[in-house]
Amino acid sequence: MAIVTISGEVGCRWAELARLVALRLKYELVTDQRMADLLHAEFGTTIPAKAWSPACLSVLARLASEHNLVAAFAGAEMLFQGYPGILRAHVIAREAFRIGSLMLDSRLERTAARASLRESEAGGRQFRKQRFGRATPQPELFELVLNAESYEPSGMLEVVEAAAAARALADHGLLSHAAESQLQFQVRLQLARHGIVPAGRATLEKKPFGHPSEELFANLLDFYHIAWEYEPRSFPLQWDKSGNVTEAFTPDFYLPEADLYVELTTMKQALVTRKNRKVKLLRAIYPHLNIQVFYQKDFQDLVRKYGLSQPVSA
Repeated sequence: MAIVTISGEVGCRWAELARLVALRLKYELVTDQRMADLLHAEFGTTIPAKAWSPACLSVLARLASEHNLVAAFAGAEMLFQGYPGILRAHVIAREAFRIGSLMLDSRLERTAARASLRESEAGGRQFRKQRFGRATPQPELFELVLNAESYEPSGMLEVVEAAAAARALADHGLLSHAAESQLQFQVRLQLARHGIVPAGRATLEKKPFGHPSEELFANLLDFYHIAWEYEPRSFPLQWDKSGNVTEAFTPDFYLPEADLYVELTTMKQALVTRKNRKVKLLRAIYPHLNIQVFYQKDFQDLVRKYGLSQPVSA
């Protein structure tokens, strides 16, 4: 198998590095949120701290038999120890640099950024202490330790790619079913101590796009290395007297780095009014949400500008 783990200190933009690595190497990206979703799909219950590592290993082992992976979450370097075909990278920087990054990325004042950093660091130490018995990562577990002050994420990408080539990750291929079975047997023994049994449900299947324009837009985002999620959440808009949701709205895309939802409207004008009503209602009920609507002309202009394809017809 081939797997790259990416982790780092708060404010070092290591999540962006992980996304770039996954795009460049054409690996599947497993973020912290995606790992949480996979664990829920697999076990359907809260995982005890002591069972977190074998539970993650169970999920990732099966995925590694189908995909090469970039595991981008704290503690990923603790998994698959002793297995070939792994590259583990950790990103660090001085506190002042990380506070400055939080000020820019989260639009915070210095005092608020420092407080946010302290809170996130405390949470990270507690997380590691509960799950691994150590409050901080062990430097010797990483093949690469990168300084975010010396490299932008694009520069760190070049270093990671060169290291992956030097370790010949591409030659390892996917995890064989025999190796996965052996690993799963060992993991099941560990999980059995906590009364947990893997269900074999977690997958990395992606939602099919509902319209060709959505796939074109996703390709454009990938080209410019913009992280995106497709239809990640539905927002209730109307409820009946019993509190049951009678109407909801699901934006097409979410861009996490910009905290922005995007809705594409390339349909006929007769149907646009209905969608505009939903967007207006969404903004009224959830004023904290940022949402941008791209109408048919907007999208056609993007298509022409970037040469994606012929404009989508009305």
